[in-house]
Amino acid sequence: MGLTASVLAIDAGNSKTDVAVVAADGEILATARGGGFRPPVVGIGTAVGKVAEAVARAFAEAGVSAVDHVSACLANADFPVEEEQLAAALHARGWGTSVEVRNDTFAILRAGITEPRGVAVVCGAGINCVGMRPDGRTARFPAIGRISGDWGGGWGLAEEALWHAARAEDGRGGPTALARTLPAYFGLDSMYDLIEALHLEHVEHHRRHELTPVLFATAVDGDPVARSIVDRMAEEVVAMATVALSRLDLLDEEAPVLLGGSVLAARHPQLDDRIRELLAAKAPKAVATVVTARPVLGSVLLGLDHVGAPAEAHARARAYYEH
Repeated sequence: MGLTASVLAIDAGNSKTDVAVVAADGEILATARGGGFRPPVVGIGTAVGKVAEAVARAFAEAGVSAVDHVSACLANADFPVEEEQLAAALHARGWGTSVEVRNDTFAILRAGITEPRGVAVVCGAGINCVGMRPDGRTARFPAIGRISGDWGGGWGLAEEALWHAARAEDGRGGPTALARTLPAYFGLDSMYDLIEALHLEHVEHHRRHELTPVLFATAVDGDPVARSIVDRMAEEVVAMATVALSRLDLLDEEAPVLLGGSVLAARHPQLDDRIRELLAAKAPKAVATVVTARPVLGSVLLGLDHVGAPAEAHARARAYYEH
């Protein structure tokens, strides 16, 4: 088939952007990495401009100026209207004849499966879940925080741990070792000190997520409150996966459930075991697997799906990222 550039694959998350230029036979002609993609903070134009810098480098390396199809999996593409706005912004760049935008969780799902069929739950800073079938049907959630019914992820776990620890220290709640381990992580003596430090931003707001590993370590040491928070995280993961499987009529057949994101990829034994135990009860035919492949592979495979590339092309692209 030669080396004509067929697909521009983009995986743009909050912290980084990966792009790849892909030939019709699945060969990766060029790759590039850029900064985070945050349209709600900087606006769509500026966010797409950051992606454009990485695309320009990849196009230059591949020796092309456009492709047949742009396959973009983007953070903050949570509703169809946002996907449409982002697709229009990408199309205006003239990178490809056609453009398809999906939420970035679809990239993790597609990276972990050999055909577009299954469910993925991603638990990083937040939590999200998507599912797909080869016939094009999808299942998804708004996944924008508490107002869309979400609980968990690194931020949610840290917040819950802080809540229990504060109440343990002042007597409104039962005892928990978190009242000692959380402030100790920042070199502080008490939850009062930590609350004050967070409120006055002596400890920067974004550092709260660093307390999630402290929560897991405290759970490993046997603290009942910490363990209950971890168990609740497992329940949320399985609730989302089960609903997505049900919506796609996959509950009664063997189907992959991919687990991704920093919290799930860390393979905490209690969380891992509890997820599998609950899945076995609620979706006994589901096959849970932790995804380790880079999400941009999912964008590549979705692009190759779109252009009708043969199985060998998919295998060649996967081999590049999984070598």
